[in-house]
Amino acid sequence: MADHAFRFEVTGLNCAGCAGRAERALATVPGVSEARVNLANRMAQVEGETTSEALREALKSAGYPAAESRQRLSIQGMNCASCVGRVERALLAVPGVLDARVNLASETAEITVLAGAVEAAQLAKVVIEAGYSASPTQDNARSETEDRRETETQELRRDLTIAAALTLPVFLGVMGSHIIPGMHHWIMATIGQTTWWAVQFVLTTLVLIWPGRRFFRIGLPLLAKGAPDMNSLVALGTLAAWSYSTVALFAPTLLPEASRAVYFEAAGVIINLILLGRFLEARAKGRTGAAIRRLVGLRPDTARVERDGAITEIPVDQITTGETLHLRPGERIAVDGEVLTGRSYVDESTITGEPVPVEKLPGAALVGGTVNGQGALSFRATAVGADTMLARIIALVEDAQGARLPVQALADRVVRWFVPAVIGLAALTVLAWLIFGPGLTFALVAGVSVLIIACPCAMGLATPTSIMVGTGRAAELGVLFRKGDALQRLDEVKVIAFDKTGTLTEGRPELVSSVAADGFDAARVLTLAASAEQGSEHPIARAMERAAGPNLPKPDEVEAVPGHGLRAKVDGQVILVGAPRLMAREGVDISPLGAALEEMEHKGQTPVLVAVDGRIAGAFAVADRVKPGARAAIDALRARGFEVALITGDTRATANAIGAEFGIPHIEAEVLPEGKLDAVKRLRDQFGPVAFCGDGINDAPALAEADVGLAIGTGTDVAIESADVVLVSGELSGAVNAVLASQSVMRNIRQNLFWAFGYNVALIPVAAGVFYPLTGWLLSPMLAAGAMAMSSVFVISNALRLRRLGGAGIPEIAAVQNPEGVPA
Repeated sequence: MADHAFRFEVTGLNCAGCAGRAERALATVPGVSEARVNLANRMAQVEGETTSEALREALKSAGYPAAESRQRLSIQGMNCASCVGRVERALLAVPGVLDARVNLASETAEITVLAGAVEAAQLAKVVIEAGYSASPTQDNARSETEDRRETETQELRRDLTIAAALTLPVFLGVMGSHIIPGMHHWIMATIGQTTWWAVQFVLTTLVLIWPGRRFFRIGLPLLAKGAPDMNSLVALGTLAAWSYSTVALFAPTLLPEASRAVYFEAAGVIINLILLGRFLEARAKGRTGAAIRRLVGLRPDTARVERDGAITEIPVDQITTGETLHLRPGERIAVDGEVLTGRSYVDESTITGEPVPVEKLPGAALVGGTVNGQGALSFRATAVGADTMLARIIALVEDAQGARLPVQALADRVVRWFVPAVIGLAALTVLAWLIFGPGLTFALVAGVSVLIIACPCAMGLATPTSIMVGTGRAAELGVLFRKGDALQRLDEVKVIAFDKTGTLTEGRPELVSSVAADGFDAARVLTLAASAEQGSEHPIARAMERAAGPNLPKPDEVEAVPGHGLRAKVDGQVILVGAPRLMAREGVDISPLGAALEEMEHKGQTPVLVAVDGRIAGAFAVADRVKPGARAAIDALRARGFEVALITGDTRATANAIGAEFGIPHIEAEVLPEGKLDAVKRLRDQFGPVAFCGDGINDAPALAEADVGLAIGTGTDVAIESADVVLVSGELSGAVNAVLASQSVMRNIRQNLFWAFGYNVALIPVAAGVFYPLTGWLLSPMLAAGAMAMSSVFVISNALRLRRLGGAGIPEIAAVQNPEGVPA
């Protein structure tokens, strides 16, 4: 039983009407709480408690079978038939599994799954949890899906070639007469009209029953069920033209003499043009998933693993958690891990979008899919398969790409009734021209043109293709939309609020300035203070140590003064390190540094005073440093018209200082975690929809309350799980990238919907001949087929422009992403 959301591939989808019918079929399955079908990537997403078999049967009955794939596991540790039964039951309980057969003799399992619902690595994990050793023998779920789509494209290419070869003589013979004077008379004189019509009949019939059979095989049964789709429109239009022409050829006396004409070339050319449109559409759709394929391609096929004292190269799918891997310079990291030995710099730009390589020392985390620099490393695998960051990113992107935005609701409602309405309109057009027009031939041409031109494909593709390309490109820029509808909600946001610590700032205190009293050297005083602090675990002590550097002298004595600081003896000198109240308690006069202390407090910095042998020696300001590029990101957001706010639990003085540095006018300071939620509500009441950006556990309530929550990817898991968007790199430039991606995708969707609706609104009346009495405009069925095919190609091509996000298309992203001018 499936008790959560899972995705799988659906076949036979050709238009938005198909997707809607498949979606409604899934929604009627008992236990399904929500079902969505995406035309662009042909994936269904189902939530609820139901069986995979019930979903398969529902789709099969609706005429849109679920795609299936086979997975194979190698299993060790089974000893008897009960072991086989236990493994089979464990596998059959996995959402998306249709059948599982375990062979005790060969120690293998053959699993049939809904394609795209579950990967071999996940199935192996289930078997391991059941108490046996298991590993995939091949990881082919995603490649099977890609192979299936490539096969479909090749079949379309083949059918188009055959259709074109059969139609070309008919087209040249009929249309050539309009170009080459005398051609028509030459054909009549050599073979005669009846023979020429018979040749057209044979060739066009072959086009319809061979490459064109796909339209009749799907469209006519759906028409009989009262649920016509785009295939039904094509089948009706071409069948009408072919049938009329066949009657004119073989039973001409059934038609008025003035109406005895054939339109075989129209039927043939319509099939050709629609096959061409579908072929171009399939090729373009392949490019919409390029981001996912690039992400999948980041993972190497093999890795060098240490087993039984020897280093062996094995498939990545066979790596298990805890194993030691060895990495050569320049190699791509196979799985997530923790460095054991070695030192190197790793290029993580493919995951985080940040161009500067990151130093890796023992204890540092490694991310699968990133590229090692010039050093050799050994590391321990901490996450493999579906648990790696790369796998989770791919899953998030796939989920976001299948999202249903509110803006799509109108298109869905229109599409649901569109095809039946078009068939009715075509019938009305024929009837009207039979009554008021010049005759049957004219009525047939107008009716067929209406059937052919009014296809809802473009409307169905308008939203999902833009989402697929936009979210994929955003992921490459280090922005993950965990919830696809956040794309639209982020576009509606008026104010963006930020947490301070870990979001605008680095999240750890650092020494930012120092002042020495007369007669003292600041560097020497810092060395004495840091030496005294060596035994302390306080973050400020660590900041002093980092600033002083290595090779500090060891203190002879250290005594903590709770709530004040500490006393120590270093190099024979008595050192006091702490707050002003420590100096007051010990009777140390701090007036020589009074002006410096006031300035530190004004800036919201924490002063650390140092006395040497009873005299004030220096004051050191410690503060949480602002992240590089954060100011540029805030400026970019304000330049795009956003209100910016700061919500922090820090002191009012610190918050005001940060607000002044960033130019943030709206500041909420000294706010408790639950108070952040109320602060978000107040901002919403004042400005409208709110986005909140934070990284800590205390930010989770605000992230959940905000209209859009933006989580810093380097923050806590709780914050990330509460957010709608994850900024993988941890840099504020990611917030700008997220906003620009949202605005660009929504603008692209609106363009697509305008084109799709406008195309039908403008051309259906022309096809029906509404303007013929006034202007003489009448759209031929061939031109109607060409226009219909090109409408879908236009929508997909427009969506593909989003692949330029962050490049020449939207330079703001590139500029903000690399604010320091570091070469990428």
